Amino acid sequence: MIYMKEASFIYENSINGAAVTKLNAQIPKGQAVLLCGESGSGKTTFGRLVNGLIPSYYEGEMSGDVFVKGKDIRRAELYELAPFVGSVFQNPKSQFYTLLTDTEIVFACENLGIGKEDILSRFDGTVEALHIKRLLGKSLFALSGGEKQKIACASVSALMPEVFVLDEPSSNLDIGAIWDLQKILLTWKAQGKTIIIAEHRLSWLRGIVDRVLFFEDGKIEKDLAGDSFWAISPEEFHNMGLRAYNRFAPEKKLKTGGHGKIGLKDFRFSYKKAPVLNIPYLEIPQGAVVAVLGDNGAGKTTFARCLCGLLKKAEGSLNYKGKLYVGKKRTTLCYMVMQDVNHQLFSESVLDEVMLGVDISTNTEKEKIAGEILSALDLSAYKDAHPMSLSGGQRQRVAIAGAIASNKEIIVFDEPTSGLDYRHMMEVAQNIHRLSSLGKTQFIITHDPELVAACCNYFIFIENGAVTNSGGWTSESIQVVADYFDRV
Repeated sequence: MIYMKEASFIYENSINGAAVTKLNAQIPKGQAVLLCGESGSGKTTFGRLVNGLIPSYYEGEMSGDVFVKGKDIRRAELYELAPFVGSVFQNPKSQFYTLLTDTEIVFACENLGIGKEDILSRFDGTVEALHIKRLLGKSLFALSGGEKQKIACASVSALMPEVFVLDEPSSNLDIGAIWDLQKILLTWKAQGKTIIIAEHRLSWLRGIVDRVLFFEDGKIEKDLAGDSFWAISPEEFHNMGLRAYNRFAPEKKLKTGGHGKIGLKDFRFSYKKAPVLNIPYLEIPQGAVVAVLGDNGAGKTTFARCLCGLLKKAEGSLNYKGKLYVGKKRTTLCYMVMQDVNHQLFSESVLDEVMLGVDISTNTEKEKIAGEILSALDLSAYKDAHPMSLSGGQRQRVAIAGAIASNKEIIVFDEPTSGLDYRHMMEVAQNIHRLSSLGKTQFIITHDPELVAACCNYFIFIENGAVTNSGGWTSESIQVVADYFDRV
């Protein structure tokens, strides 16, 4: 089905040289293959070689051979590969073309000129196979992240391709949505489809993948059978730069940077008259690192935006060190790293982006401080690069660097480790510890149990816009959080 021989590719204007070098692989029909390795190791580029985005869309220098179902991707047009290879990207919004779920599911089929009766039959079959009837007739903008991912999978599945390429599909999903995605993959596997999936969150793929390709520095360093891969110890996983989540176990008891409390009172927000946030009162220890937990669509991001004063019609007040902050006045106190960091990167270089947040008059001192932050986040090599030329994980770290540079008292991170490997996840955790040692109060919206265990010392659960549970680590609360992450 897929054949690569000595395949290499260098992106145009590449900072780090070759993206992949002399790849050799053969993937037979019906095999499910996991691509793993640290960020920037070549996983995404491998997928782009399979679906034809390289060289048809991404410009650069390619050598070697890549064939998909007998078609040479260097000579085949994208529309020739589309009936055979379907792709699901990390951010499903990047592949939507319509406004409604129904029309999105059939869009690709219509685009290829498939007959009406066939399209309707494929639509019905896809809806039934993926169990998404409840999502029909809805606006794509009204869906949660997990629901958007399901529609992206459905739109590709309706094409009935023989090969599926998925790039970090679980990075922004809650645990329940991940298990739903697992069922979708098992459905495709039962249909005999070939599945190529690049991932950092690995445990949910046990029982799905037959084979694992481990990438390092643009090369396939290990080619393992699935059983052999899962037999690797957690310590060796970490040495390889891979995630190895077992059971949730936070490292430390609650230790905060101060003895005061932060009080949130009457936090409310409605969207088109429908209430989506209602928190009468919430008290947080000053200096705590707070894990904000809950399913996709529970109201976590709305809570964060209200907290930071970014929603005009948000009600409520924040009491910090005896002073009340209402509305947009909270922007002087709070800083938010958004889930989609592309919305908050503005400068022409990474260094300039970080210097924007440094509130010091002299450029020399600004550059020194920004340089230290970049070094701590393993970004020094990219200081002169345009932020948008970096990988998703690298852009995430640039946004985190901006938060550190802002020196605000309350910092909110919305999914700060989505798309990050183990090493860079731990670097983010270390910088959260660094901010904590400076007395900063931090709110971490996350579905990442390893991050929570590594750096959070307090938690809140949000469900349907309300806080249903909160507190520091006790044996009881650890059990509650562990059960949440382990549920099916």
